[in-house]
Amino acid sequence: MIRAKSALAGAGALVLAGALAAGVAHAAGPAAARPSTAHPARTTWVGSWGSVPTTVPPAGTTMFSNQTIRQTVHLSIGGSALQVRFSNEFGTAPLVIGEAHVGLAAGSQPSRSVAPGSDRRLSFAGHVSATVPAGAPLLSDPVRLAVRPGADLVVSLYLPRPTRATTTHAFAFQDNVVAAGNVTGSRTVTPAATFGQWWFLSGVSVAAPARDGAVVALGDSITDGANTTPNTNSRWPDVLARRLQATPGLRGLGVLNEGISGNRLLHDPNPLPGSGADAFAAQFGESALRCFDRDVSSEPGARYVIVLLGVNDLGHPGTIAPESERVTPADLIAGYQQVIDRAHQQGMLVFGGTITPFANDTFGFDTPANRAARLVVNRWIRTSGAYDGVVDFDAALRDPADPERIRPEFDSGDHLHPNDAGAAALANAVPLRLFR
Repeated sequence: MIRAKSALAGAGALVLAGALAAGVAHAAGPAAARPSTAHPARTTWVGSWGSVPTTVPPAGTTMFSNQTIRQTVHLSIGGSALQVRFSNEFGTAPLVIGEAHVGLAAGSQPSRSVAPGSDRRLSFAGHVSATVPAGAPLLSDPVRLAVRPGADLVVSLYLPRPTRATTTHAFAFQDNVVAAGNVTGSRTVTPAATFGQWWFLSGVSVAAPARDGAVVALGDSITDGANTTPNTNSRWPDVLARRLQATPGLRGLGVLNEGISGNRLLHDPNPLPGSGADAFAAQFGESALRCFDRDVSSEPGARYVIVLLGVNDLGHPGTIAPESERVTPADLIAGYQQVIDRAHQQGMLVFGGTITPFANDTFGFDTPANRAARLVVNRWIRTSGAYDGVVDFDAALRDPADPERIRPEFDSGDHLHPNDAGAAALANAVPLRLFR
């Protein structure tokens, strides 16, 4: 995932001169409306929403043809203009975009309706349509649309040709829709189907004051939002974004959820034969060490990263991954150190999140060896001083009567993933002083 970024300054702020935006606008061809140079000189592109794209299982058969995909994303910070990032990074053939629009969501079914007066047609180097090479992303031209923190944005993408759905974020916890024909500019669409993924979409950045920046939440399903209530933005990074908005001096910090359900720090998906995982493991995404540069340090405006990874590294081997991928605490610590070093190279501060409890989980993660490894790793995170700060997610969720399990009021029912209240507890465990 290649993101347009300028030189890091200070703690990793990205500063975009107005001349750059003007240069993009003047490069537009005569075939379509030109993008607007919609922000003043002292602004920066800052990520307001993001998700990590992954590939689909080999048996994935979803196809789009002469259809519009209308998807909703929840912004963390506002700005005077925006850019949308599409992705064909796991495609094996060019992705043809016939047209794309963006607008503010309206009504109780935000993936269907756009607020009057907010619809904007996106352009790509000045053109309405674009062809994205296999393996590549596509960043739209800047478009003038003032958005507020916490706004829901509707992105409509028209695919005129038969297109295999290859690049996805499998667990959006947000209902999105597909409609017949090119209805990208329609205020309301009639869904042909509703789905719970984001397809070919990976980011929205906003033009914000140059002092602003972003917090990247790097994690697995607990960060992704597993078992939180869909369409309510109850994932812990969403709650953290609302905390920041409520805190003077921190309202300029966007929060980007770069969690992937099933993700591991050290290993890519590798389904264990006979486990049935070949039907879904591809959606777990590449290891954090593999995709860190692509999905974290190159995010627009990225200044901070919070790491909550490791439970799948402990739990997958022997359940849905080969036993040969069993990791030790030393293996995980070496992986964390790589994340820390690579973040520091990019001028980012990196905060370590302790691994949360999983006693009696329904996935088979709970073994004496995994319990012991979790405690060793957490002790290192808390005491080593390797991270720039610590977020004690374990302490936020654990039951005082049994520290190896999640508190019942925070347990979604599988004894691994927190419910909405548990996700809020995770967000409230993040010390805001880390960002001052």
